[in-house]
Amino acid sequence: MNKHRRNALRARREMHPDDRAKSSELICKRVIHSGIFFSSHAIGCYLPTDEEVDTRSIIERGWRANKRIFIPVLRKGRKMLFREMQSETVLERNAYGVWEPTSGDFISPRKLDIAIAPTVAFDSDNNRVGMGGGYFDRCFSYLRHRKYWLRPKLIGVAFDCQKVEKISPNAWDIPLYRVFTDG
Repeated sequence: MNKHRRNALRARREMHPDDRAKSSELICKRVIHSGIFFSSHAIGCYLPTDEEVDTRSIIERGWRANKRIFIPVLRKGRKMLFREMQSETVLERNAYGVWEPTSGDFISPRKLDIAIAPTVAFDSDNNRVGMGGGYFDRCFSYLRHRKYWLRPKLIGVAFDCQKVEKISPNAWDIPLYRVFTDG
């Protein structure tokens, strides 16, 4: 396992649940009050596992602001799609134990304005380490050769304890546009 991933997962796991909840709330407020969120209409956002930044308030605020929310759905062949989720959408756990919508419209990743990426570790250059499956990097591989930020802007959300000194990105890694933290 990547040393940055191992250390950041440990730091995140060692947070007290109350601190994790307060920090998640602060991170989500920062996202919600950003110009990037305000100007977005189609938002990709993951549903959190126990120790990740809890993004549910971003999703709920998006709905109240009449934004469309799309959740990553994993398919065979390590493919990731985005499916719309509404407040009444039925969810079920996938093979990794992550919640996914069972119905809803799919959207091309290129039509998302922003995509909020689960972030295990990050550095000051906005390089990201995820869980290691490569789903986000494969899904957004077309962004690797961009000259300007095209759609979507990839947004990382992470606790400040997950920041590492320097990540040496692989050729296939897609850097984040911005990272929101509690620090």
